[in-house]
Amino acid sequence: MRKSIFILVSFLFLALTNFGYSQSKTIITSKELAVKKGVYSLPNNEKSIVSATPKKNSEEPKRAKKKETRKKDPESIINTKNADDIIIETDETNYFAEQLIHNASENLGTRYRSGGTSTEGFDCSGLMFTTFKKFDIILPRSSHEMARIGKEIDAKEAKKGDLIFFKTFGGSRISHVGMITEVNGDEIKFIHSSTSLGVIVSSTTESYYKRTFAQINRILE
Repeated sequence: MRKSIFILVSFLFLALTNFGYSQSKTIITSKELAVKKGVYSLPNNEKSIVSATPKKNSEEPKRAKKKETRKKDPESIINTKNADDIIIETDETNYFAEQLIHNASENLGTRYRSGGTSTEGFDCSGLMFTTFKKFDIILPRSSHEMARIGKEIDAKEAKKGDLIFFKTFGGSRISHVGMITEVNGDEIKFIHSSTSLGVIVSSTTESYYKRTFAQINRILE
């Protein structure tokens, strides 16, 4: 009897463990999920206030406590760690796109490295692969394979978070990919890993990218 109970308890434990794991693989489309996963960065208007004052005796009068707090320098109790974070819009799709852009932008200045998928160096598809993987979206590993997924859209419909592709080697084969960070009329800005400059933001108004532009794919619906 005891053996049966032990087996039953073990089965329930494993089932609950597996259930928790599968739940953690949810694509992040809300602030709450991002906070739980640890990939959300606080925007300026949500900075946490932390007290730098040692704990006082619980019997200390409340009035005296308030007086001391007012005297403190605000800079000493504000967490400025996230001073350059992006302020998120309320729409969930915009939120997700902004988080993708924010995470990719943390790698600005990182050198180019063929086959690279880390801060030691990225190639163009490696930067996109690593950025989306952080949100449990697994993209193909090469730019020409990435160009086959999602929905190809007209450049006039481009939005933040869309993938933009180029044929930098000539011919018909896709050979370069970036992620759109901004759309200003006919100009599209995108973050990518350039072979010469590493992770940078470029524009379709630049002659090289205007000439080699191929297509735009929407991964986020």
